[in-house]
Amino acid sequence: MSIEIAHLTKRFGTFAAIEDVSLRVETGELVGLLGPSGSGKTTLLRVIGGLDLPDSGSVAIDGTDVGGQGIRQRKVGFVFQHYALFRHLSVFENVAFGLRVRPKGTRPPEAEIRSRVQQLLDLVQLGFLADRYPAQLSGGQRQRVALARALAVEPRLLLLDEPFGALDAKVRKELRRWLRRLHAELRVTTVFVTHDQEEALELSDRVVIMNQGRVEQVGTPEHVYHAPASLFVYQFLGEVNLFVGRVAGDKAYLGGLVVDVPSASGAPSEVARLFIRPHLLQVHAEPTSGSFKATVVHVNKAGPSVKIELLAEWGDPVFVDVSPERCDQLKLVPGSVVFISPQSHDLFVRE
Repeated sequence: MSIEIAHLTKRFGTFAAIEDVSLRVETGELVGLLGPSGSGKTTLLRVIGGLDLPDSGSVAIDGTDVGGQGIRQRKVGFVFQHYALFRHLSVFENVAFGLRVRPKGTRPPEAEIRSRVQQLLDLVQLGFLADRYPAQLSGGQRQRVALARALAVEPRLLLLDEPFGALDAKVRKELRRWLRRLHAELRVTTVFVTHDQEEALELSDRVVIMNQGRVEQVGTPEHVYHAPASLFVYQFLGEVNLFVGRVAGDKAYLGGLVVDVPSASGAPSEVARLFIRPHLLQVHAEPTSGSFKATVVHVNKAGPSVKIELLAEWGDPVFVDVSPERCDQLKLVPGSVVFISPQSHDLFVRE
């Protein structure tokens, strides 16, 4: 089932939670809504699901406008951050709940309910815990029960609001991989909200980056990371070094760096911002063409790459990722004086 969102706006008083948002989610896609707190991603999810009504704009599911329909009519499965499980019901009965409360005419026979619930519990790898209660489960297990409950009613869409936000880092990573495999098997059109960049980039077929109620960029994880469409996306997504300077003629002067400015206006007061990812900066023992001097402040060798914090000669902090072998070769320790040169960069001139 596809989702077509056209010019959605939702206000709370004078505050625009989402403003003129248009978006299409293709059938079977797993789409992540990513952004800082207050960017409008949860409001957008709730409007898609029918929990909130927009002030203007439309939502169509599989080509049909669902503006007058609630969450049950839209056949949406919703999973919340804090599980919302019934504490007095067993795992089995939590999953069966949505089927048992259907009107008598549409309620499946008991044998079918029991079969479907058991299949779902096996699918989420919790069949052996069917008789347990939520208080007897770990956080990761409770979240899988919540997902099984949402799937039990055979939703056309699956909406997840910060599904792993209440879990510790190790469990979150395990559940991310598990959810990706589950989605590949079921192919239910899924939209999930997260503020975790790693989570969005790892899980999503496409990422929707939001800021102040608007969509900043939509694209594959690779595209939004390597080709940011705005200053906000570049600063929000992943670690990055920012160098601020001025433009004069066809050059931008940013601290100790001088770079070419394509089609520059030549106004000397024009502001330039240069973004460079830490892994795209090289460290040298001696000066090279286009390099600047910096002093090592801190060396963190934990992990697959060594993270170096430096202080540029003009006083700004600089962050560089190098291989352990390169760090050992250069004998990098706090106080070392080195020279830094960019492999590539992105220049924004007065956006």
